[in-house]
Amino acid sequence: MSIPIGNSGKTTLEVAREAAKLAGKLAKERFEGEKGIRFKRPGDVVTDVDTEAEALIFALIQQEFPDHTLVGEESASDVRADEGYAWIVDPVDGTRNYSVGLPIYSTVVGLALDGEVLVGVNYDPERDDLFEAQRGGGAYLNGKPIHVSKKTEIKDCIIGFDLPYSDVGARYELDMLAQAVWPNMGTVRSIGSSALGISYAAAGKTDMYFQHRLSPWDMVAGILLVEEAGGVITDRNGNRATLYSDGIIASNPSLHEEFLRLTEGADWRLPAM
Repeated sequence: MSIPIGNSGKTTLEVAREAAKLAGKLAKERFEGEKGIRFKRPGDVVTDVDTEAEALIFALIQQEFPDHTLVGEESASDVRADEGYAWIVDPVDGTRNYSVGLPIYSTVVGLALDGEVLVGVNYDPERDDLFEAQRGGGAYLNGKPIHVSKKTEIKDCIIGFDLPYSDVGARYELDMLAQAVWPNMGTVRSIGSSALGISYAAAGKTDMYFQHRLSPWDMVAGILLVEEAGGVITDRNGNRATLYSDGIIASNPSLHEEFLRLTEGADWRLPAM
């Protein structure tokens, strides 16, 4: 699988890293100030910083790879993220946190070829944490290799999750958690940033992460981070995750298998809700 080089000679990973840090710097500089806020739908907000940061990322990528497709959360259209070379961007993942001054958010930049993620970067500007991976090259946090949790039983685990915007999906997720998972587990964490949630599972900071439904820009970096960190990331039925998967489950192989067993028959496992 060919990984292209930019016009300046930079690698795709270098470009993704630079773009994520550039947008993250803007987000952090504007964190305490006024932000124009609007709602895209109930519970889903966007700020002026989201659109400005996305424009910065796109401009940098276009200089290096003018023929590549650009797919961003704030300029989402009918352009597919799984056709040809596609850069997939979430300028501020965790915008609701960001909009109210909760410092848990990140910038996501990834590159895919025909839907297979080649490069993924997730940058947390508040902690200066840089999660990055390249297909076949391992996963790293601030330059140090990371690995998914080595725990083998859910009863010992910290499980991350976030609720979707779908009322039905949220209810099914909570029902599954309460009835099938909670009696057999350690504890849970919900932080309001799916990109960071998946990254924490990749780094073994949590033992698992699941979510009802995500968009390509939410999980482009996370899919690669988890796989390169020795983990498994699938849809709700246990099939390998893609950019358009209907929900995700990310963990190590043994915990993933136990989670599927515990939740068998749960409404949350049903597709297309």
